Amino acid sequence: MKHAVIVGHPDPESFNLSLAKAYGAAASKRGHKVVLRDLYRMGFNPCLGAQELPGPGFKPGADVAAERALLEGVDVFTFVYPLWFNAPPAILKGYLDRVFGFGFGYGPIRGGGNTPLLTGRKMLSLTTSGAPEDWLRGQADWGAIRTLFDGHFSSVCGLQVLDHLHFGGIVPNMTRDSAVAELDRVDEAFKRLF
Repeated sequence: MKHAVIVGHPDPESFNLSLAKAYGAAASKRGHKVVLRDLYRMGFNPCLGAQELPGPGFKPGADVAAERALLEGVDVFTFVYPLWFNAPPAILKGYLDRVFGFGFGYGPIRGGGNTPLLTGRKMLSLTTSGAPEDWLRGQADWGAIRTLFDGHFSSVCGLQVLDHLHFGGIVPNMTRDSAVAELDRVDEAFKRLF
Protein backbone atom coordinates (compact mmCIF):
# COMPACT_ATOMS: atom_id res chain seq x y z
CA MET A 1 0.00 0.00 0.00
CA LYS A 2 1.30 3.48 -0.87
CA HIS A 3 0.68 6.48 1.40
CA ALA A 4 1.16 10.18 0.63
CA VAL A 5 1.68 12.12 3.86
CA ILE A 6 0.99 15.78 3.13
CA VAL A 7 1.97 18.16 5.93
CA GLY A 8 1.45 21.91 6.14
CA HIS A 9 3.28 23.70 8.96
CA PRO A 10 5.93 26.43 8.64
CA ASP A 11 8.09 25.28 11.58
CA PRO A 12 10.44 22.40 10.68
CA GLU A 13 10.49 21.45 14.40
CA SER A 14 6.69 21.45 14.71
CA PHE A 15 4.63 18.75 16.35
CA ASN A 16 2.80 18.48 13.02
CA LEU A 17 5.97 17.42 11.22
CA SER A 18 6.65 14.97 14.06
CA LEU A 19 3.15 13.53 13.51
CA ALA A 20 3.82 13.17 9.79
CA LYS A 21 7.10 11.39 10.47
CA ALA A 22 5.48 9.12 13.08
CA TYR A 23 2.80 8.16 10.56
CA GLY A 24 5.48 7.47 7.95
CA ALA A 25 7.42 5.32 10.41
CA ALA A 26 4.28 3.36 11.36
CA ALA A 27 3.60 2.68 7.67
CA SER A 28 7.20 1.83 6.78
CA LYS A 29 7.66 -0.64 9.62
CA ARG A 30 4.66 -2.54 8.28
CA GLY A 31 6.05 -2.70 4.75
CA HIS A 32 3.99 0.15 3.26
CA LYS A 33 5.50 2.76 0.93
CA VAL A 34 5.46 6.41 2.03
CA VAL A 35 5.83 9.66 0.11
CA LEU A 36 6.26 12.68 2.43
CA ARG A 37 5.18 16.03 1.01
CA ASP A 38 6.32 18.79 3.37
CA LEU A 39 4.66 21.76 1.67
CA TYR A 40 6.64 24.53 3.36
CA ARG A 41 10.05 22.89 2.86
CA MET A 42 9.07 22.21 -0.77
CA GLY A 43 8.29 25.89 -1.23
CA PHE A 44 4.91 24.90 -2.67
CA ASN A 45 3.07 27.79 -4.34
CA PRO A 46 -0.56 27.60 -3.14
CA CYS A 47 -1.86 30.24 -5.58
CA LEU A 48 -4.12 28.82 -8.28
CA GLY A 49 -3.33 30.37 -11.67
CA ALA A 50 -6.02 31.46 -14.14
CA GLN A 51 -4.95 28.78 -16.64
CA GLU A 52 -5.54 26.14 -13.92
CA LEU A 53 -9.26 26.87 -13.78
CA PRO A 54 -11.45 24.26 -15.49
CA GLY A 55 -12.48 25.27 -18.97
CA PRO A 56 -10.97 26.11 -22.34
CA GLY A 57 -7.21 26.45 -22.13
CA PHE A 58 -7.00 24.42 -18.91
CA LYS A 59 -3.46 23.42 -18.11
CA PRO A 60 -2.01 22.60 -14.70
CA GLY A 61 1.24 24.33 -13.78
CA ALA A 62 4.47 22.37 -14.27
CA ASP A 63 4.84 22.00 -10.50
CA VAL A 64 1.31 20.61 -10.24
CA ALA A 65 1.85 18.19 -13.14
CA ALA A 66 5.01 16.90 -11.41
CA GLU A 67 3.17 16.57 -8.08
CA ARG A 68 0.30 14.69 -9.67
CA ALA A 69 2.76 12.29 -11.33
CA LEU A 70 4.39 11.69 -7.94
CA LEU A 71 0.99 10.93 -6.38
CA GLU A 72 -0.03 8.41 -9.05
CA GLY A 73 -0.75 5.07 -7.44
CA VAL A 74 -1.19 6.47 -3.93
CA ASP A 75 -3.75 4.44 -1.99
CA VAL A 76 -4.05 6.67 1.11
CA PHE A 77 -3.73 10.45 1.32
CA THR A 78 -2.93 11.52 4.88
CA PHE A 79 -3.22 15.24 5.60
CA VAL A 80 -1.36 16.58 8.64
CA TYR A 81 -2.02 20.19 9.62
CA PRO A 82 -2.76 22.62 12.44
CA LEU A 83 -6.16 24.22 12.82
CA TRP A 84 -5.79 27.97 12.47
CA PHE A 85 -9.06 29.83 13.01
CA ASN A 86 -10.48 26.28 13.09
CA ALA A 87 -9.56 25.67 9.45
CA PRO A 88 -6.60 24.23 7.51
CA PRO A 89 -3.71 26.61 6.76
CA ALA A 90 -3.77 28.42 3.41
CA ILE A 91 -0.86 26.39 1.99
CA LEU A 92 -2.84 23.16 2.41
CA LYS A 93 -6.00 24.66 0.94
CA GLY A 94 -3.95 25.89 -2.02
CA TYR A 95 -2.44 22.41 -2.43
CA LEU A 96 -5.91 20.91 -2.58
CA ASP A 97 -7.11 23.54 -5.05
CA ARG A 98 -4.15 23.09 -7.37
CA VAL A 99 -3.16 19.42 -7.06
CA PHE A 100 -6.51 17.76 -6.32
CA GLY A 101 -8.44 19.99 -8.67
CA PHE A 102 -9.67 19.42 -12.19
CA GLY A 103 -7.98 16.55 -13.98
CA PHE A 104 -6.73 14.74 -10.86
CA GLY A 105 -9.33 14.78 -8.07
CA TYR A 106 -12.31 15.17 -10.37
CA GLY A 107 -13.07 15.38 -14.08
CA PRO A 108 -15.91 16.35 -16.38
CA ILE A 109 -19.00 14.34 -17.18
CA ARG A 110 -20.33 14.56 -20.71
CA GLY A 111 -23.30 16.90 -20.63
CA GLY A 112 -22.03 18.85 -17.61
CA GLY A 113 -21.02 18.27 -14.04
CA ASN A 114 -18.08 16.48 -12.50
CA THR A 115 -17.09 12.93 -11.65
CA PRO A 116 -14.71 11.82 -8.87
CA LEU A 117 -11.38 10.46 -10.16
CA LEU A 118 -9.94 9.01 -6.94
CA THR A 119 -12.65 6.46 -6.15
CA GLY A 120 -11.30 3.47 -4.26
CA ARG A 121 -8.60 5.49 -2.54
CA LYS A 122 -8.69 6.67 1.07
CA MET A 123 -7.97 9.74 3.15
CA LEU A 124 -7.04 10.39 6.75
CA SER A 125 -6.64 13.70 8.59
CA LEU A 126 -4.34 14.33 11.54
CA THR A 127 -4.91 17.79 12.98
CA THR A 128 -3.57 19.76 15.92
CA SER A 129 -4.61 22.76 17.95
CA GLY A 130 -3.73 24.44 21.21
CA ALA A 131 -7.31 24.02 22.43
CA PRO A 132 -8.13 20.91 24.45
CA GLU A 133 -9.54 18.16 22.24
CA ASP A 134 -12.75 17.78 24.28
CA TRP A 135 -13.45 21.50 24.01
CA LEU A 136 -12.96 21.52 20.24
CA ARG A 137 -15.21 18.51 19.72
CA GLY A 138 -17.94 20.31 21.68
CA GLN A 139 -17.90 23.29 19.33
CA ALA A 140 -19.98 23.65 16.17
CA ASP A 141 -16.71 24.38 14.36
CA TRP A 142 -15.66 20.72 14.68
CA GLY A 143 -18.72 19.62 12.74
CA ALA A 144 -18.06 22.30 10.14
CA ILE A 145 -14.46 21.12 9.64
CA ARG A 146 -15.64 17.53 9.28
CA THR A 147 -18.38 18.55 6.83
CA LEU A 148 -16.39 20.94 4.64
CA PHE A 149 -12.94 19.38 4.64
CA ASP A 150 -13.46 15.69 5.28
CA GLY A 151 -16.96 15.31 3.84
CA HIS A 152 -17.05 17.67 0.88
CA PHE A 153 -13.45 17.25 -0.32
CA SER A 154 -13.62 13.45 -0.06
CA SER A 155 -16.97 13.36 -1.87
CA VAL A 156 -15.79 15.52 -4.78
CA CYS A 157 -12.69 13.35 -5.23
CA GLY A 158 -14.32 10.00 -4.41
CA LEU A 159 -12.08 9.32 -1.40
CA GLN A 160 -13.17 7.14 1.51
CA VAL A 161 -12.58 8.93 4.83
CA LEU A 162 -10.85 6.55 7.24
CA ASP A 163 -10.77 8.88 10.24
CA HIS A 164 -9.95 12.36 11.48
CA LEU A 165 -7.67 12.21 14.49
CA HIS A 166 -7.30 15.45 16.39
CA PHE A 167 -4.49 16.20 18.83
CA GLY A 168 -5.55 18.97 21.18
CA GLY A 169 -3.55 20.85 23.76
CA ILE A 170 -0.50 21.06 21.50
CA VAL A 171 1.30 24.08 22.90
CA PRO A 172 4.94 25.26 22.79
CA ASN A 173 5.63 24.32 26.41
CA MET A 174 4.16 20.80 26.31
CA THR A 175 6.36 18.23 28.02
CA ARG A 176 8.36 15.66 26.10
CA ASP A 177 6.40 12.87 27.81
CA SER A 178 3.13 14.41 26.63
CA ALA A 179 4.44 14.71 23.08
CA VAL A 180 5.64 11.09 23.05
CA ALA A 181 2.26 9.88 24.39
CA GLU A 182 0.45 11.80 21.64
CA LEU A 183 2.79 10.46 18.94
CA ASP A 184 2.15 6.91 20.20
CA ARG A 185 -1.50 7.44 19.25
CA VAL A 186 -0.41 7.55 15.60
CA ASP A 187 1.04 4.03 15.67
CA GLU A 188 -2.04 2.73 17.49
CA ALA A 189 -4.34 4.37 14.91
CA PHE A 190 -2.30 2.95 12.05
CA LYS A 191 -2.63 -0.58 13.49
CA ARG A 192 -6.38 -0.09 13.87
CA LEU A 193 -6.88 1.28 10.36
CA PHE A 194 -4.55 -0.98 8.42
